[in-house]
Amino acid sequence: MTPLIGAFIIGSAFITAAISGVFGMAGGLLLKGALALVLPVSATFVAHGLLQLVANGWRAILHRKHVAWRIVGLYALGAFAAAGVAGLIAVVPTTATLYLFMGLVPWLVWMPERWVKLDAQRPAQALLCGLSVTGVNLTAGVAGPFLDVFFVRTSLTRHQIVATKAATQVFSHLMKIIVYGAPLLALGGKGLPPLWVFALAVPLSMLGTAAGGVVLNRLSDVNFKRYLRLILSGVGLLYLAQAAQLYIRG
Repeated sequence: MTPLIGAFIIGSAFITAAISGVFGMAGGLLLKGALALVLPVSATFVAHGLLQLVANGWRAILHRKHVAWRIVGLYALGAFAAAGVAGLIAVVPTTATLYLFMGLVPWLVWMPERWVKLDAQRPAQALLCGLSVTGVNLTAGVAGPFLDVFFVRTSLTRHQIVATKAATQVFSHLMKIIVYGAPLLALGGKGLPPLWVFALAVPLSMLGTAAGGVVLNRLSDVNFKRYLRLILSGVGLLYLAQAAQLYIRG
């Protein structure tokens, strides 16, 4: 890996962690797309999982007093179940298909709230959330907008939403590392960034997360949701265009 590509991954880790620190998602979606530009698809799942595990874990620690731990516990059970199934039938998508999946997922945030009957504060639905969101994460590599569907009807504040979603995503990204990382390690880690990239990207992800938290404190709940939808829609359009271009090229 060239120093330029390594610097690109490190810079992307910082910027996207800051974005996620504000909105609780979107940053992961952007990071996944950035990694797909410079890494093989399997390696993007592992590298993305490692960096997002740190970013989400640190965000959960920073906002730990706001975490709804009962939701997190039930989510974790569903995440482990999804990983067990995915480990048996894991199929690595092509780069074009990956961008297609990533381009479609963001549009879930525009689903009318009256259509959504899900609430992560209900135990059965928290379990379903872990199972389904982790399943999407293991397929498309990202699932933030889908995760958000389970929080639309909750009574949680924006701080509780960001903190709880961060804690749940620790488990989703851990499952991604296990499912896709095991085969890569068997091949000697082929395609993964070198350790020096992670050594620099990890602390910068933590710094970006902390910086995002400062911005979060200055947002109102209304602007929080409005800006999030606009950012996700723009990213979704960009990824769909990239997918179309890759499919046309064959």
